[in-house]
Amino acid sequence: MKRLVIHTKDVMIVTGKSERYSRYLIKKIKEEIGKREHQYLTIREFCEYLGLNTDEVEEILF
Repeated sequence: MKRLVIHTKDVMIVTGKSERYSRYLIKKIKEEIGKREHQYLTIREFCEYLGLNTDEVEEILF
């Protein structure tokens, strides 16, 4: 079963960046799309923001 939300570790895998940068990136995306701190960021929102193909990202993660 696939997840809907993206976590810091997932961002690290996809981008190759550090944990600290990955947390920052998630926070930045959530701020720009108008999500509150307690709301999750979906894989689709993450991919749309970075211009990545959702299917390719899901293939890497799952």
